[in-house]
Amino acid sequence: MKKVENTENKPIKMWLEDLEPNALAQARNLANLPFTFKHVAIMPDAHCGYGMPIGGVLATRGAIIPNAVGVDIGCGMCAVKTSITEIDQTSLKKILGSKNENRGIRALVPVGFKHHEQRQDQALMPDLASLDKVKNSRVVQLYQAALTQLGTLGGGNHFIEIQRGDDGHVWIMVHSGSRNIGLKIAQYYNQVAVRLNERWRSSIPQKWELAFLPADSIEGLDYLAEMQYCVDFALASRKLMIERVKEVVEEVVGKVTFEPLINIAHNYAALENHFGENVIVHRKGATRARAGECGIIPGSQGSMSFIVVGKGNPESFSSCSHGAGRVMGRKQAQRTLDLEMEKKRLDDLGVIHGMRTKQDLDEAASAYKDINTVMANQDDLVEVTTALKPLAVIKG
Repeated sequence: MKKVENTENKPIKMWLEDLEPNALAQARNLANLPFTFKHVAIMPDAHCGYGMPIGGVLATRGAIIPNAVGVDIGCGMCAVKTSITEIDQTSLKKILGSKNENRGIRALVPVGFKHHEQRQDQALMPDLASLDKVKNSRVVQLYQAALTQLGTLGGGNHFIEIQRGDDGHVWIMVHSGSRNIGLKIAQYYNQVAVRLNERWRSSIPQKWELAFLPADSIEGLDYLAEMQYCVDFALASRKLMIERVKEVVEEVVGKVTFEPLINIAHNYAALENHFGENVIVHRKGATRARAGECGIIPGSQGSMSFIVVGKGNPESFSSCSHGAGRVMGRKQAQRTLDLEMEKKRLDDLGVIHGMRTKQDLDEAASAYKDINTVMANQDDLVEVTTALKPLAVIKG
């Protein structure tokens, strides 16, 4: 931990030296919520979000805040270690492939706003029985559309990356979320929460952004159930993408052994026990890091990523960062960064990438914090087991 602010009703504990003013104002709002438990934890990759900083951890008594989970419910990472120890750029380019030539990852995994043309196998979807108690389930209404979104990457900072570990092995990593189904669930329940808070004349600061649902109310229980479905959907989607990447890898390099999947989510809420009490922990752009728990902390497409083991630090509610964290917004990056310089940076590192236009600068390495500083700031939260260098990347 780097600093503690004690100016609000609850302390704000931070794992970074400087938090941007807008994100700090959001953290202060969280610290003044009447149901905030113990303190607010701010991870080293934190930056301004909607209502709550991305990279924030909030534990509450008896209340759940949809926007403290975020709109990409269940967004997270999967990583798989392969038996491959050597791979050349020709093979990597074949693995990435081409949508136009109907080969490689680009042919099998739609990116951005694109979905599959055909519905995917329902057996790969989470079981709808978990929503039996939810009346007029939004998930059920969105289910058929979600079948075309399963196994698709999405946009923004989502990626598929081939990496070389300092353990001598090639790794596969996928970062993606719950696509449109998660967005619609998040928006719907936030609107429900806003209406209820207005009816109650709630004194919650920024209530259109931090509106809450009582955890034991019908609305709260419905949100928790549908949120969990989106978390499960996001995992199912990542698993499908991983399987299709595996297929392509074996087509290109021959027989490969793959180790068990590592999975973590970083946008969700869960009932957990901390400091002797059962509370609802909201992680928005933060990863659980219980003692001995394996996790993933990605860098930008031009920097290292890390496989880590949690230390279970109670002060962070057993959490750590979910990545490097942004230093500038997407539009600012597109306006101010130099395209040729960013391309050269990746080329010099030997990374096969898709950066072609100024629009791509929103995900340039310079738009992100230095991952080594982020990792140094949380050495009391996690221990690095494997460092991963990017070799080839597909961005959403």
